[in-house]
Amino acid sequence: MANEERVVCVHCGAVNRVPAGSNADAAKCGRCGEPLFEGKPADVAAAMVDRQMTKGTLPVVVDVWAPWCGPCRMMAPEFEKAAQVGEPGMRFLKLNSDEHQEMAARFGIRGIPTMLLLRDGKEVARVSGAMTSNQILGWLAQNR
Repeated sequence: MANEERVVCVHCGAVNRVPAGSNADAAKCGRCGEPLFEGKPADVAAAMVDRQMTKGTLPVVVDVWAPWCGPCRMMAPEFEKAAQVGEPGMRFLKLNSDEHQEMAARFGIRGIPTMLLLRDGKEVARVSGAMTSNQILGWLAQNR
């Protein structure tokens, strides 16, 4: 159906249909009952990034980071602010490159923080380096 989004729950992986024009901010997962959007990025495993890319219809923004990375830690609150504004029109995820090295290698990540914009199962844009929330939102608007 063209008048709906398929939103993948970051908690259980279930695919939920959210009608266009409905209040997606308040939507809950039909399987686990958790909110589909929480106004903050979800820290996820590689399998969840794949599931979001292949089963969901929302653009996916992935912050590839590591806990030892100073610029990554500086950008974390800015990425969260961007998620507060960008959801529910996009899905915001964080991927720890130390814990998920295979996926970081698959995406060709050479430096962190790196943000990826994924749509329809493909990477459509990427940017490296720490950014403010306004810079992140501007980059997303430019590449949407």
